Amino acid sequence: MTTNALVTDSDSGPVVVTGICGRLGRDLSRVLHRKRKVIGVDRRAFVDPPGDVEHHQLDIRSSRAREIFRHGVAAVVHLGVMHDPHESSVEHHDFNVVGLQKVLEYVDLYKIPKLVLLSSANVYGPRPDNPQLIREDAPLLGAGPFSDIRDLVELDMLVNAFFWRNPGTDTVILRPAHILGTVRNAPSNYLRLDVVPTLLGFDPMMQVVHQRDVLQAIELALMPGARGIFNIGGPEPLALSKAISVLGRRAMAVPHSLAKAAVKNLFRFRLTGFPAPELDFIRYVCMVDDSKARGELGYAPLHGLEATLRAVDEERWLS
Repeated sequence: MTTNALVTDSDSGPVVVTGICGRLGRDLSRVLHRKRKVIGVDRRAFVDPPGDVEHHQLDIRSSRAREIFRHGVAAVVHLGVMHDPHESSVEHHDFNVVGLQKVLEYVDLYKIPKLVLLSSANVYGPRPDNPQLIREDAPLLGAGPFSDIRDLVELDMLVNAFFWRNPGTDTVILRPAHILGTVRNAPSNYLRLDVVPTLLGFDPMMQVVHQRDVLQAIELALMPGARGIFNIGGPEPLALSKAISVLGRRAMAVPHSLAKAAVKNLFRFRLTGFPAPELDFIRYVCMVDDSKARGELGYAPLHGLEATLRAVDEERWLS
């Protein structure tokens, strides 16, 4: 269905990237603009964009956003998902769900041939009964008490339903493992700590992927004919304790009950960006089988384990 070749000039229609002003979105624009026109949509300002990237600073829920999708758009990459756990749960849910519904409406209305959603392997949920490697047909059990993951599960399911209702659009859902790099997400922030808290009695295997390998996966998803749901893994899994050791950090083991109470208080006073439910990610296994992406998309991570881990300390941008 697909090849190892990335997007070429023959696939030169404009790509709309929502949420382009996040770190992953900015990196994606720096890759894609070399090959095709990129149109960004984000309510934030785009600092130092490539000169040929067209940026619209507006909320995707705005009626003005419709005009961006109207003329000749070849593909949409949806990165416009709010992940701020301190944001009001009502605003969080409205921005994420209504925003995606608008994107789906425009893709359907203007018969845009390609849609890519960057979801997350977190939708499967960290659970004590998880298999060692989770396949794409596994149930999405990650919602639990964490509003951010509940939104991700809902977005994933909305796009999954769109996939079946709209066979004329090649729809792709990517579910990457923990993304590490210059991104300011929970896994990268956690591994940047000078002293990394762990849970006493738990040392789960973990799976990480370099942010530039996620960009590669998005490029492959944009290839003609690519469609479906794909887990995106990285190099070989490793124990959490080993990851901390490779980075030269010091681990501090804390009983789960004490850690949960401490994190709740710190989060309440905005002294941490880690909600207490995220402790389950350093307690239980949540790793994915990415053989489908390797076989059908031609995906293979380009960064080894040490390079992927050390990416959390990078502050370099792709030129």
